[in-house]
Amino acid sequence: MSLKFFEKLSQNFIELLNDKDDYNVIIEVENKEKTFTAHSNVLKYRSSYFRQELENIQPNEKNIKIITKPSISSKIFDVILKYIYGGIINLEKVETSFIFDLMLIANEFELDELSKKLETILIEDKASWLKTHFSLVYRSIFVKENFKNLETFYFISLPESSLVSLLKRDDLQMKEIEIWDYVIKWGITQNPTLPTNLRDWTKENFLTLKTTLQQCLPHIRYFHITIIEIYDKIRPYKKILDKQLWEDINQHLAAPDRPIKSNILPARSVLVTELPPRTNESKEPFSTIISEDHAAEISSLPPRTNESKEPFSTIISEDHAAEISSWIDHGLAPQTFWNICHGHVCTIVVAKVKGTDEIIGGYNPLTWDNTLNGNSNIWMETNDSFIFSLKNGNIQNSILSRVKETKCAILNVGKNYRKIYGPYFGYGFSLYSRVSNFNLDNASRCDNYLNYYEKRIKTSSDIFPIDNYEVFQVIRKS
Repeated sequence: MSLKFFEKLSQNFIELLNDKDDYNVIIEVENKEKTFTAHSNVLKYRSSYFRQELENIQPNEKNIKIITKPSISSKIFDVILKYIYGGIINLEKVETSFIFDLMLIANEFELDELSKKLETILIEDKASWLKTHFSLVYRSIFVKENFKNLETFYFISLPESSLVSLLKRDDLQMKEIEIWDYVIKWGITQNPTLPTNLRDWTKENFLTLKTTLQQCLPHIRYFHITIIEIYDKIRPYKKILDKQLWEDINQHLAAPDRPIKSNILPARSVLVTELPPRTNESKEPFSTIISEDHAAEISSLPPRTNESKEPFSTIISEDHAAEISSWIDHGLAPQTFWNICHGHVCTIVVAKVKGTDEIIGGYNPLTWDNTLNGNSNIWMETNDSFIFSLKNGNIQNSILSRVKETKCAILNVGKNYRKIYGPYFGYGFSLYSRVSNFNLDNASRCDNYLNYYEKRIKTSSDIFPIDNYEVFQVIRKS
């Protein structure tokens, strides 16, 4: 027989939380304006996040460890601590936005039980709020891996126009086969009379699903899905695809260098571990090329026109400032650029011209893609790309040049050219080397052939070697 007395245990631990005599941890929140006291052993055994955090903090002269979480509200952290100590959450008379924020913080602190329960409450009881606040929720959960139930909820409950708009995004931060799965689920949800078992589907059933998904299917990036995923996930639904598309998918898998008739969309960006965020505590320099003033200058660039409804980049909303982060130091071989930058969206390339004070660069709001085979270079269209030179040393003024020939803004190059071509911004700025080393070859160039960008950004020689180059990613500033 097992007797359980959790209610009394919970009550005693809440009393321990309120006891101010034996604490050895202080947590500062709300920009250090509010503080809480806690006990390291309780925090460590209830949260792996706090275990790691406490291991990395040295105690002060009073043997107390101080944790600072300036962006967390005291109201939310009070609820978090009471859950950690007593396993109790009181959600009466709170706004749905509070429940959502609490879920995000619980996830940050690796309190999986609480995070999952709050996710369920939002889906089951607060569906209307989730639909109304789609933009907020999208920015918060779709760059994480821990809210799969919410992702599913959104994909199957979205109206068609919203789903199509979502599928068009390059920065969806999901694997393409996951997007396919969600689209299929959405289509089936719209037709509840379809048989549960796919083996029982008739020709008419597949036609029904194809008709439902006719606006969605063209936006799937089929040519960036692996052969195993094609076989396991796409093949069972091949009857909803156009015959030519299915033939091209199979041909591309077997002979990727051969031309196909179907349109090849660029790969979407997926966050990659090679881009660790910079922290204030980092001892490494922010950059070997640009200063923080340069970074602030680039970050503060406005949208293309005052009338534009598009934000500065596809992942920075109007209520977030641009921040340059996630520095990559590549090495000077063109192929290295394509190996490391593949899949990254909203990137800024900066290069130091050898033997001068000149710093030049360009912004690509789209995704760098190294999956093109053979000689199949593809121009990428965007209104938001720009190139620039920066004020530095004897260079008195910065120059900004926005893309003019939008259909030829960015070039993703095929396999046969990646040993000589690095980042390529139209005919305005490109890194190029015939000997596979930008530093050794006087071949990188800045020009304005046929006015692909508004202005020339370099007044001296168009062709030059570089000392070094770096790539940064533009991210949301929370």
